[in-house]
Amino acid sequence: MGVSGCGKSTLGALLAEALGCPFHEGDDYHSPEAVEKMRAGQPLSDEDRWPWLDRLGAATAGSIAAHGAAVAACSALRRSYRDRLRATIGGPVQLVLLENSRDRLLQRLASRAGHFMPVSLLDSQLATLERPLAGEDVLTLVTEKPPALLRDMVLAQLEDRRLRG
Repeated sequence: MGVSGCGKSTLGALLAEALGCPFHEGDDYHSPEAVEKMRAGQPLSDEDRWPWLDRLGAATAGSIAAHGAAVAACSALRRSYRDRLRATIGGPVQLVLLENSRDRLLQRLASRAGHFMPVSLLDSQLATLERPLAGEDVLTLVTEKPPALLRDMVLAQLEDRRLRG
């Protein structure tokens, strides 16, 4: 989880490969209307996000049922969104917040080609982000470390929580 450009997709793909399970890219579950809205520089409303979160959560739950595990990349900026995902998935969930400085995120977004999310929406996402509270059990990582090291940190957390065999 985290704002656009923080490295969710990169880390998610590495985790899924290491765990031998499906990876769900949250962007793939947005409606065409939501994608066009973002492409036009308009932030999504909660009404735009609820069906998206439900689709992603259901797909993740289905993969867990079929494969025993799944990894999903999703902004999940507000606690209510994280709670909705947890409820839809229905099993143990380890959330990982990836964060970095605004300047570094802007650099990453500016160098990313072919994505519908414009750099102009970063400040909106940063303003929307509700930092997880202690009771949410979210692992927070700064994404200046190499992705493989971040992957290993998450895998260690999963082993500690006995979510990985």
